[in-house]
Amino acid sequence: MKPGERVSLVLPNTPHFPIALFGTLRAGGIVVQTNPLYTPRELENLYRDAGVETVVVLDRFWPNVARAKPVTSVQRIVVGDAAEFLKTPLRQLYPLKKRKDLKKAGQWPLIIPSEPWVRRFADLAATPPGSESPAALDDVAVLQYTGGTTGTPKGAMLTHRNLVANAMQTALWIPDRGVPDRVLVAVPLFHVYGLTVLLSATFRGNEVILHPDPREIGVILKLIQKARPTIFPGVPTTYIAILRHPKLSKYDLGSIRACVSGAAPLPNEVRRAFDKITGGRIVEAYGLSEASPATHANPLAGPVKDCIGIPLPDTDAKLVDQDDASREVPGGRLGELAVRGPQVMKGYWNRPEETAAVLRDGWLLTGDLATMDADGYFAIVDRKKDIILCSGYNVYPREVEEVLFTHPAVAEAAAVGVPDPYRGESVKAFVVLKGGTTASEADIIAFCKERLAPFKVPKQVEFATNLPKSLVGKVLRRELRDREVAKEEPVP
Repeated sequence: MKPGERVSLVLPNTPHFPIALFGTLRAGGIVVQTNPLYTPRELENLYRDAGVETVVVLDRFWPNVARAKPVTSVQRIVVGDAAEFLKTPLRQLYPLKKRKDLKKAGQWPLIIPSEPWVRRFADLAATPPGSESPAALDDVAVLQYTGGTTGTPKGAMLTHRNLVANAMQTALWIPDRGVPDRVLVAVPLFHVYGLTVLLSATFRGNEVILHPDPREIGVILKLIQKARPTIFPGVPTTYIAILRHPKLSKYDLGSIRACVSGAAPLPNEVRRAFDKITGGRIVEAYGLSEASPATHANPLAGPVKDCIGIPLPDTDAKLVDQDDASREVPGGRLGELAVRGPQVMKGYWNRPEETAAVLRDGWLLTGDLATMDADGYFAIVDRKKDIILCSGYNVYPREVEEVLFTHPAVAEAAAVGVPDPYRGESVKAFVVLKGGTTASEADIIAFCKERLAPFKVPKQVEFATNLPKSLVGKVLRRELRDREVAKEEPVP
């Protein structure tokens, strides 16, 4: 691998991920964070934009990567197997489960060709180590794709300085008890939140307990009781699912002393209930991909409020006028949140104009509207951008709409986030059909499932004769969303 080469990690939370992450960085490469659930179409778009040449993938995700390779810049693929890191008897049982899952997905038999451009992860351990390429602090280490403030996915260039700084900032936020902690990481490592959790735990010399599927709540409860983690970072949907689990009372969660909830707003009642069952403390934090990601959190050893908290060490925050970022607004008034600190990205990959739009004199414009109280605690009120936060993942309406528009029966389409008690928000599509055509809700959802990762697929489809538009013809997503929110509000 050459310095500066982009390496896509198509990996869940298995030991392959930290090995490939740190190996890439030590060789001077740039890690491209990749959701393993991406379809071939989504991988193609990502690989073209980043110029990916090397891919490290778990074998069960091989089919989509193989289909994307021929039309991209990918030159070599390293394939791993989860069984490599399992002990007996799981090592013998795992292939049976893998076969069952792949059959269900219509991807069995799994055929990985014997080609020069395909290497096995396990075989690399027997090869001589490559040369290290020392990186400069401001060299790009990771491309974390995000919609930014425009909704068009782009790579946030996170440097070695950014990532190390944020690892230190978040690590120092957790009171030191004098002995190493045990950190349960069920947050996906390909998500920027999971990445900083891993780096923070590494900085502190903590033991990391990896779990690959945050949806397996029963397994996570068993893991907590068996492995006795002391820190359990997560997203609100995970904590909500734990509280709703029918057998929760059978498990001892008392080892957990601290939880930091990120990626989506944390309901106050969830915080109180989780504090009660663990005896520890759960607090809400805030961040965004462009800031590596953490910028704010409630103190774990101080007053906790129903908001995103106060800025992390060495992080400055202010509120600016929504229409004129050069004007700061006083505390108590609504404004766009702007942040400054060593964790703020270098810019967007190959997008200087969009970089200039969000980075102003060292300040990052977050696109989120907030207020600040007399104690310096910030609260997010609304979003300027239309990003949908579904189970902690960013879903960009434009990307969903582009898929909807490719359906032969769709004339117009809009996607918005609607309130969801479990996911926080879920995707709802509004569709206007072409004259003389027909399509059902099931047809539209099935069409999207073939072209979008599961968390991006609309959960609901509403057919309409027209969509609300501005005077210049722009679809008013906010109006559609407001209608849905109004349906959820109780009638006085």
